[in-house]
Amino acid sequence: MKPTSANFYTNVDKALVDKTLQKALRKTAVGFPMLRAKAIDALPEFDTLRDDAVTLKNDVLDNLDYYLERFETKAIEQGGQVHWCSDTQEANETVLKICQAANAKTVTKGKSMIGEEMGVNEYLEEHGIEPIETDLGEYIIQLRNEPPSHIVGPAIHVPKEEVAEAFKEAHTELDAERSLEEPQELLEEARAILREKFINADVGITGANFLVAETGSSAIVTNEGNGDLTQILPRVHIVLASIEKVVPTLEDASTILRVLARSITGQDLSVYTTFSTGPRRDDDIDGPEEFHVILLDNGRSEMLGNEFRDMLRCIRCGSCLGHCPIYTTIGGHAYGWVYSGPMGKVLIPNLIGHEQSKHLPNACTMCGKCEEVCPLRIPIPTMNRVWRGKEHEAKYSSRASRIALGFWAFMAKRPKLYHLLAGFKYSILGKIGRKKGRFTSVPFASAWTEGRDLPSPQGRTFQQQWSDRGGKR
Repeated sequence: MKPTSANFYTNVDKALVDKTLQKALRKTAVGFPMLRAKAIDALPEFDTLRDDAVTLKNDVLDNLDYYLERFETKAIEQGGQVHWCSDTQEANETVLKICQAANAKTVTKGKSMIGEEMGVNEYLEEHGIEPIETDLGEYIIQLRNEPPSHIVGPAIHVPKEEVAEAFKEAHTELDAERSLEEPQELLEEARAILREKFINADVGITGANFLVAETGSSAIVTNEGNGDLTQILPRVHIVLASIEKVVPTLEDASTILRVLARSITGQDLSVYTTFSTGPRRDDDIDGPEEFHVILLDNGRSEMLGNEFRDMLRCIRCGSCLGHCPIYTTIGGHAYGWVYSGPMGKVLIPNLIGHEQSKHLPNACTMCGKCEEVCPLRIPIPTMNRVWRGKEHEAKYSSRASRIALGFWAFMAKRPKLYHLLAGFKYSILGKIGRKKGRFTSVPFASAWTEGRDLPSPQGRTFQQQWSDRGGKR
């Protein structure tokens, strides 16, 4: 997928007038937070598990080279092959080489954000190999030629009526008059179409929620079971994983699993949690003949040593998206690339470059909800503030905003003058807005008042009240 993050504001304008998208986002803003809250209320030790997970991931990042080398050793001992790739081009070339060696014509894919990051589908198609997404949401957006709009629910923006249209356009061999009005009918049709794809695929590609250094295993979590069929039925299984996905032991993986699904879908665990360790043994009933793991860096090593290191703790649960007032207003496609929401606006500039995504750090109210709900306690607002600083230093922001910020900085360095003018402005606005109690428009603040009214000030300023109390609560 070619990034369109540079067109962020244009993307936002389109999203805001898309009635179908807005309807879906209203459900998202309520559904995911409600499911999370219910699940966490039922698990008193949830915050303790979060702390354990943070400690665990920090240890991994401190010793990433050791755990990756240990994973490689164990994976090779189990009969697998590990491929180290510095960027997406190298990773795609490696996947293609494996597929060509297997004489692959079709490839089934389990859901993989790293696959999206690589653009592996497009790359395989360019070289005559057909990739088939098997996660239902990913299958829908593949038929619609769209990127995912959510890292957990990739087709969350698509109503069932449009899913039916996509199926009828793609499955032309089926009865044109068939009913596709109910979700169950859509599911049954997708299952029937994909079953043949599973059986005939030469290679299966999955992502990895974890790579276990102790055993050389990869692990995925799904709710559909498609990941299992993608791994077991083809002759070759390829795992796509970024380097920070490694964990030391199976017990460590279970610690993160206890906070993963609860944080977004409200499940204790996803329906399927599948560990793969090497190719099929002689006494195994099924399984692939070859097991390959692609270890992708693509900028992670640099993040390991900069201000955005904590972002590498991310386990891709998507909780920050469901709680973000910006994401639930504009959706995922507006961010212009694979990742979106709070985690996306920190990750994207690291992975595709700040200049291409310079507007994303402004897609934030600094409410802090993302950090509050993150199971790994990632300080996303702090890192977003760093990107805003870099934006200002690089002069990516508008001249008007830099002048305004410079004026504010001048005033903030002179507290007495700042408090005097703030109190005067507060008093004047309070008098002007006393009758209506709000302002429908404010000079130099049209971007704010276009979507909401500004309440008129009432009473004395905070600083004045603080001074009245002698600086005491």
